[in-house]
Amino acid sequence: MTSLPAEGNGAGRPGPRAQFAAVVGLLDRPLTSYYLVLGCSMLLLALGLTMVLASSNVEQLEQTGSAFTLFQKQAMWIGIGLPAMWLAARLPPRTFRALAYPLLLLSVIGLVIVLVPGLGTTAWGATRWIDLGAFQIQPSEPAKLGLVLWGADLMARRERLGELTDWRTLLIPLLPGAGAVVLLVMLGDDLGTTLVLLTIFLTLLWVVGAPSRLFVGMTGLIGLLVAILIVVEPYRMQRLTGFLDSSGDPLGVRYQGTQGLLAIASGGWFGTGLGEGRAQWGFLPHAETDFIFAIVGEQLGLVGTLVVLGLFGLLAYAGLRIARRVRDPFMRLAAAAVTGWLSVQAIVNIGAVIGVLPITGIPLPLVSYGGSALIPTLVALGMLLAFAQREPGARQALAARGPGPAVRALSWLGLTRR
Repeated sequence: MTSLPAEGNGAGRPGPRAQFAAVVGLLDRPLTSYYLVLGCSMLLLALGLTMVLASSNVEQLEQTGSAFTLFQKQAMWIGIGLPAMWLAARLPPRTFRALAYPLLLLSVIGLVIVLVPGLGTTAWGATRWIDLGAFQIQPSEPAKLGLVLWGADLMARRERLGELTDWRTLLIPLLPGAGAVVLLVMLGDDLGTTLVLLTIFLTLLWVVGAPSRLFVGMTGLIGLLVAILIVVEPYRMQRLTGFLDSSGDPLGVRYQGTQGLLAIASGGWFGTGLGEGRAQWGFLPHAETDFIFAIVGEQLGLVGTLVVLGLFGLLAYAGLRIARRVRDPFMRLAAAAVTGWLSVQAIVNIGAVIGVLPITGIPLPLVSYGGSALIPTLVALGMLLAFAQREPGARQALAARGPGPAVRALSWLGLTRR
């Protein structure tokens, strides 16, 4: 009497355990991180561009006469950011290290200019922008990338020299440098970006292996700093008390949060359809930036929000996988810091929209409208792609893959080198 195979539902068909093992095996391939970062980034970017149009068309039609005004601007920023991402994906790590100090210095200069009366632009309680006429620049966004590169380069040099055993060499000059950037952002009343910069600082300490007492002490100090930032600004205290008091006035300080929850709740399982929501008709303030996740929930439903969460989860997994697999200390530190930056920023934004965190006015990476945040994010993701190509076995896998579609298209036109 013959017995059926243990792993099979029929002749030649693998069973559930074999199928699960095959899926897990896909995650062990050399280019898994590369394709996860690339795929998740492109999907979030395409979704974001769609949702910018879906959230802003009514307001822009009324204000400018065209429903596509913000959509076209966002498409322009994407048109600038994607080539920058492509270029970053082809740069060696030494180039990123060389750019660390100039980028951080330019960001600090920009943050100082923001604080100069007449040069910085204040809106919604924060001074974050430099008005250049046709568009505005927010220097705190490239400052995130600058802090990542500078901090990773600094810690990598200290690690190579064996100078990370003492807490003084561990914190100096990382703490004063990060503190200066954070202070300038704090002076502009930008609590959300302050939290992200502090996350980058803590991530660098965690990856480099800071003693637990030092890490806990720094975390407590940061918590105290955030509490002070909330207390000294009346509008932040109003947001916090409004967040804690669920019975507060829904037309007062809780208005934006309440409208965001109503938008998500009205979406149901599959949403109202693109462009068919109620929130886009002026009920939800800043729908295309801080609260674009609410528009996703309303127009694409629970399924759409789970897709967004899944994409950010896969992106975080890929970033941590890169940080774990690369051998170079700078790449390990920079990959972890970028992953912490994007993950915490997404968590804070989504948490504010669904009502589990106070509103901080921070955008959702790759999805919210705005070029100042989008371009540094795409450059950071391009850097992750560059690091992913230096994982063990990745170069060989890329070489075995052959030329990409762009190179093949050029060869068809006879434009490639012989």
